[in-house]
Amino acid sequence: MPRTAPAVIAAKAAVHALALAPLAWLAWQFWRVYSGADIDALGADPVAEMEHFLGIWALRILLLTLAVTPLRQLTGQPVLLRFRRMLGLYAFAYASLHFAVYLVLDLGGYWAQVFEEIVKRPYITVGFAAWLLLVPLAITSTQGWIRRLGRRWAKLHRLVYAIAVLAVLHFWWVVKSDYREPLLYAAFLALLLGWRAWRWFARRRAASRPS
Repeated sequence: MPRTAPAVIAAKAAVHALALAPLAWLAWQFWRVYSGADIDALGADPVAEMEHFLGIWALRILLLTLAVTPLRQLTGQPVLLRFRRMLGLYAFAYASLHFAVYLVLDLGGYWAQVFEEIVKRPYITVGFAAWLLLVPLAITSTQGWIRRLGRRWAKLHRLVYAIAVLAVLHFWWVVKSDYREPLLYAAFLALLLGWRAWRWFARRRAASRPS
């Protein structure tokens, strides 16, 4: 794993490029549809396809963010933590774009209707809750906020576990028939949370042993 400053910079540039690649692909498909070059580039329902695409990538990047800590613990590479905040902000960006497409294109500008939808449809309720909880995490992701909040910063950012559960549940309820993909994400999340629980109990056990 790269440790020198130039290597870390190059690795971060690669992560930026990979994280932006799905968005670039979607923008290209969007242009093809609305320019008339290929009106079927986003399927029969372009808005629904864009919503699904952005939501899936928000969930994927969120789970990758949660995977950084176990990967660092397994590999002994603390430099991996430098990528966690970056990935978390990309997860928030994709989730915000997912929500924006729903508001602007799906609801067609009738934004007041979103509150009725949130109350009426459970999958929108949990999805909106996940996005809303992401907002303070994104805002407090800077070094300045880390210094201001001190130990409270780590406690606040533990909300990411609840956010991930809500995001998986949102996807599960959105799917109408084939649950294989949401089950895969749910299993991966269970593995990540199980790893953290096992590490926590192991530390508690070690601390309670007489010296």
